[in-house]
Amino acid sequence: MSRVRILTEETNSVFNQFIAEIRDHKIQKDRLRFRRNLERTGELFAYEISKTLPFVKTEITTPLGVSEDQLIKEQPVLITILRAGLPLHQGLLNYLDKADNGYISAYRKHHKDGSFDIELEYLACPTLEGRIVILSDPMLATGSSMILAYKALLSKGKPKHCHIVSLIGSHEGLEYAKKNLPTNTTIWLGAVDQEMTAQSYIVPGLGDAGDLAFGTKE
Repeated sequence: MSRVRILTEETNSVFNQFIAEIRDHKIQKDRLRFRRNLERTGELFAYEISKTLPFVKTEITTPLGVSEDQLIKEQPVLITILRAGLPLHQGLLNYLDKADNGYISAYRKHHKDGSFDIELEYLACPTLEGRIVILSDPMLATGSSMILAYKALLSKGKPKHCHIVSLIGSHEGLEYAKKNLPTNTTIWLGAVDQEMTAQSYIVPGLGDAGDLAFGTKE
C-alpha cells in the first residue's frame, strides 16, 4: 500500500496559514492571491519531497576555495493535471527548477442524470522509465482522476517512484488512491476532509480550484 504524508497533521507551520487562506471564501475573491497561495504550497511540498531524493557529494569552486556540498543526484519529472494544477505545479517547479515537466488533461464529463465520467484527452511528457515522478492536482476528491492519470502515464514507462501531491483530499479519495496505486508511491496531502457532496465535491474543501484560479468555464 502507498505511503501517506499529511503535512498539517505532522506539525503546525506556515503551511497551515496558506491552506486557511486558500479555503477562505473572502480571500478567494483575490484571484492573484489564490494562485500565489497554491504556488506557495507547491514550494513547501517540493521542499519536503526533496528530502527523499537521492543526493551526491559534489565539489563546488568558490572565489576562495573548494566546498563539498550535497546536490540532487537525479532530477524528477513534474507532471500536473490541467488546468487546476498549474499554480501548484509552478510552486513545485520553483524549487525543483531543473526538473523535466509533463502535462495531462483530465476533466469531468457530466451526464443529465448527475453522474459523470473522467475524460483524458492530452498527455505530453518525457519518458518515465526508471524516473522519479511527481504528479500534482490540487484536489483528491474521488481519486478517479488521479488514478486514471497515473495509468495513462505508464504508457511513457514505469516510474521508479511516484509522488502524488494534492492540497486537500477527501477520506474516500485517499482510501481509493491507496488501494489503486503501487507500493512505490508516496501520497502527499496538505489536509484530509471527511465529507463529499453527492456531486463529489469535498466538504469543507475550497470550491473549484480551477475556476478560482483562472475563471469559470462553460
